[in-house]
Order: sequence, then C-alpha cells, then structure tokens
Amino acid sequence: MEVDLLSDVKRRGLVSQISSPDILGKLLKERQTVYMGIDPTAHALHVGHLLPLMCLMHFHVRGHTVHPVIGGATGLVGDPSGRTKARDRDSLANDRIERNARKLTSSIETFFVKGIKYAQSRWENERESIRTPEILNNLEWTKDVSLLEFLRTVGVQARMNTMLGRESVRLRLSSEEGMSFTEFSYQLLQGYDFYKLFTDRGCRIQIGGSDQWGNILAGQDLISRLAGPEQEVVCITTPLFTTSSGEKFGKSAGNAVWLDESLTSPFDFYQFFTRTTDEDVPKLLRMLTLLPMEKIEATLEEHKVAPERRVAQHLLADELTDLVHGIDGVRQARAVTKALFAKDYTGIKAEDVIGALRGDPRLIFCPESELLEKPLLRLAHEHRLVPSMSAARNLVSSKGFYMNNRRVEDTAFVLQRSDLLDGRLAIIRAGKGNHLILALSDN
Repeated sequence: MEVDLLSDVKRRGLVSQISSPDILGKLLKERQTVYMGIDPTAHALHVGHLLPLMCLMHFHVRGHTVHPVIGGATGLVGDPSGRTKARDRDSLANDRIERNARKLTSSIETFFVKGIKYAQSRWENERESIRTPEILNNLEWTKDVSLLEFLRTVGVQARMNTMLGRESVRLRLSSEEGMSFTEFSYQLLQGYDFYKLFTDRGCRIQIGGSDQWGNILAGQDLISRLAGPEQEVVCITTPLFTTSSGEKFGKSAGNAVWLDESLTSPFDFYQFFTRTTDEDVPKLLRMLTLLPMEKIEATLEEHKVAPERRVAQHLLADELTDLVHGIDGVRQARAVTKALFAKDYTGIKAEDVIGALRGDPRLIFCPESELLEKPLLRLAHEHRLVPSMSAARNLVSSKGFYMNNRRVEDTAFVLQRSDLLDGRLAIIRAGKGNHLILALSDN
C-alpha cells in the first residue's frame, strides 16, 4: 500500500522534487513520521495551502504519522522564499503572529476533521478510524534556546557558501533592498525544526512547497552533520501552485479564497471552482481530490464530449466543497446555486440557502410585518438591490424585475405567504444577475 502511495502522489502531480527517491521508496515500506510547516502569516488557510495539505493527507489516510507544524518561531523571522522585499514589521509583530498561530491551528484541525470524513467516504476499503493529527508549534522547542546555544549547535554546522547558494538568498541579495541577517538565518531555523522532529519524534520526511526546497535541504544537511551521514531522511516538495496563465492559484483581485466559511462562504468557495478553466480542471481534479484516477479520467472524457455542460468543473466544486466544508456545505452551495441561477426552484430548502449565505449582503432577514406588507419594489430599494424607486419602476416596465423567476408586472405588488419558497424565501432579481434573497425572520 505504501509503494502505491508514492506512485499515486506522483501520478496526481503532487510531487515536484524528491531529494532521495530510492531512500523514500525504502522508507515507505514501513510507517513513517512526516511533517509540513506552515508559517502563521495569515489567520486562516486559503486554497493556496491545499496542494501541500493534500500531499500530507495522502500520507495520513494511509496510516503514516503526520504533523502539521505551525511556525510560531519562524513566523517571527519571516520566510524570504519567493519574496523580493522583507515583510513589514507589523506583519511580524509578536501578538499578531501568536494570534494567527492560534487561529491557524483551529483552521488546520477543522481541515483534517472534515478531510478525514471526506477520505473515508471516497476510500471505502481504508481504515474505519483515522485520528486527527497532532498539530505542533515550533516555538515549543525554540523559545528556550539561547543565541549562543543555537550558534554552537546549528550555526557551527552551517556552511556560508551553501547558504549563499540558496535561490531565496541569491534573489534577495541581487535586489535593491538586499537581505537582513534575520531573514538570512531563516533556513537555519527551519533546518533546526527538521532536526528536532527527527531526534524527538523520529521524523524522516518533510513536505513543503517548491519554494521551500533550499530550506528543507538545510534540515537534511543538519541531520546528517549532527546525527551522522548514515541517517536516512527525505525532502519532498509540491509544485508551484499556479493557473495555466501563470497566476498564483487562489488569488482573485488580490483576495484569497479562504477555507474558513466565515471568510469565504461555502457558496462562494463552490462557485470559485465551478469557474475553473478547461485548461486547469484536469490537474486540479488529480491534485486536490481523492477520487480514483479512473473516475477522474472518465469525467474528463465526458467533459470533452460536451464542455458546455462543465461536468468536470461541477465535479471539482462538489469534491472540494465536501473536502473543506463537508457534505452539508455541498448541499448548501448547490441550493444557493439553484436559487441564483436555476429556472426551476422545486425542492429548494430555505435552511440550506440561509446556511450557505449567512453573512452575505445578498441575504436579508425581514419580519413578517415588513416582508408581507411593504411593496416589493420598496423592499428592493431599501435593501439596495436597485438605486431608486424610479429605477425599480423602470425595470418593471421593461420586464426586467423578477420574484422567484416570475416576472413582476405590478409596481404595487406585495408578497403573500403563498409566494414564499419553502414558506420562507423570496428570491428577487433585477436584470440578469443582481439578486436579493429576502428571508422571513424567525420572530
């Protein structure tokens, strides 16, 4: 099964580099301890984290011990990898890093709790019980280490020519701003993490993004120098996560797509993946889902026959919403998709739409005295669906104002209880794509 793991992650495109492929194949004949570091530069996970997390998940669901490691210490230093400028001081503030670390820990726990359920539903032959991994913080083993102790343990083993040769260092040294000694020492701190996890927990495999290659190798080198060259440890990196156009995946107008439903709703998360291009959807299905490859290839063949149906995109959206938000999130996202884009509202559930859009400005709760007594055009204006009453009347006269996909022709129209979907919702549309969902409040 473990040999299948290596071939599977390679076939799915989850692997960019492996420091010692032969040693990895040998190690995977037994259960191993694997870790992946995540610096708390943000307070939650976003879709850019999915690729290394899914690589780690493949190890976890096959019985290996995995440790996501929060960079409570390295986050205070700031990783220079892939950056042309140093992070601002505010982003490295102690209280901010500590707060982010707490929230990120909760975000990772949630990801694995739901991800394990997702894995078990896709891999029926896997173990019935998979425990949530223990999340560590590298501040635990660095906070009490003095500068002199660190220099005498780690610094004495580092070679300047090797450190200066790292791509992240060369990039910064050639920039106008240059590089601080603090950032230069980052690779030593990350290397120390690998060494401590090797000595304390028997960890022999580290996973990271492709921009972490030099930092991970620093840990492999430190283990070799301190524990002996005969020690077998392996570095694995995942590819740079970009779209076919070369853009960083998960960025839209500068805003991340979060895995936290309080930051990105299940509906918006779902819609993000339904908009995946035909060029990107094959690799995302392989990389980010646990579907059997045969199922993926069959879906892609079906997609080629009728690309306008976007069956591959809908499968991707279903799978990743299930992975991140659970089956309830999928149901809610589908309900809102139906509410906003479908012509037939049969079977729509108010609780699903409300659950998926809670906090969204398009969802407005109204008491009965307001919802069933005020003219609908007045409600549309008060809740900013239309800029003015005259604009609302013009839409009615031009046949562009709808309630539950029925054209509104009377400017004085007032909702009746029988008009409400599932006894609670009225979906108002102005023109082609502007929606307002009015929900009868509980009191």
